[in-house]
Amino acid sequence: MGPVMAGGTPSNAFLYGKPGSGKTATTKYVLNTLSRKANDVGIPFKYAYINNSLVDTDYRVYVQLCEAVDVDAPPTGLPTDEVIARFTKALEAKGVMLVCILDEIDLLMKKSTKALYGLTRMNTDLNNSKISLIGITNSVHFKDTIDARVRSTLTEQEIVFAPYNAPQLEDILRERTEEGFEINVVSEPALKKAAAMAASEHGDARRALDLLRVAGETAENDASERVMPDHVDQANSIIERNTVREVVLTLPTHTKIVLLSVLMLDQNKKKNEFISTGDTYDTYIKLCQTIGYAELTQRRVGDLINELDVLGMVRANVVSKGRYGRTRVINLDTNRHEILQVLKTDSIVDEIIGSFGEETFVHFK
Repeated sequence: MGPVMAGGTPSNAFLYGKPGSGKTATTKYVLNTLSRKANDVGIPFKYAYINNSLVDTDYRVYVQLCEAVDVDAPPTGLPTDEVIARFTKALEAKGVMLVCILDEIDLLMKKSTKALYGLTRMNTDLNNSKISLIGITNSVHFKDTIDARVRSTLTEQEIVFAPYNAPQLEDILRERTEEGFEINVVSEPALKKAAAMAASEHGDARRALDLLRVAGETAENDASERVMPDHVDQANSIIERNTVREVVLTLPTHTKIVLLSVLMLDQNKKKNEFISTGDTYDTYIKLCQTIGYAELTQRRVGDLINELDVLGMVRANVVSKGRYGRTRVINLDTNRHEILQVLKTDSIVDEIIGSFGEETFVHFK
């Protein structure tokens, strides 16, 4: 972002890393600081933060950009080209350097590439103003899916946010305990355990903070004077159950049936056997046909497996089978019993489970 202070145009940047690694927080901090500095010395600078989990269409992206340069654009009703024209005209009239942050950019790209392609080319049509892009995503493979016309421009600068390690998470937790707890309420072993747990799983600062918060609530419920390591263990179990429930509840029915197929295969596979995408699809078809539910194509089911992988419900890794080529091996990453209980809340999935019997999917000892 340095060129902004010299009246220049910064490079586009692409930030990626796992959730909770500080991408959004760092970007907002840097841009807020830069905005204050630029205003202090009279440099016309603005930035627009757009969360693509909420704003995921070309039209809505440009409406948000219009708001950033103080021009009216209705949330619906105009042709997209008209909204783009209003934004471009207003930006040029203001003579401002605008940085556009597209957070969770992969969600926008699933719907359309038009907005991103247009923004990367917009500087060629501007004389008095300039625009720069920062794309943020959790997917380290996302850049490989970008159109070649966009990739070279968007990824001028790449920054990888590595997961936090245990000492870094300890520092974060120690600072937060000073704000959220009375002095000496959180024991040092509990703090270290929360940091170590979060570091060993994902290096996710949000996970570490959740562990400490729930551990505090658990200690309070136990009428304990201090947060101890066993409270962190209890907190970990509570968060795991709540996370699985929340994720599975929000899945579409077809995705739930795909997950149920993996459960069935995992329950009945023999030692050293693996679950392939083909096996999962065959089982998915079998489950759908049991109750006469219209099935999806194999390609679409493959996409749903990818989504389950991203959500952490399964692990889908591509492995080499030598002369037999490459295949994707699927492993279950979460508690089978917990998943099954949540899946049963869907009436269609519950009907499928009832047709086979729960023991087909999870063995109850």
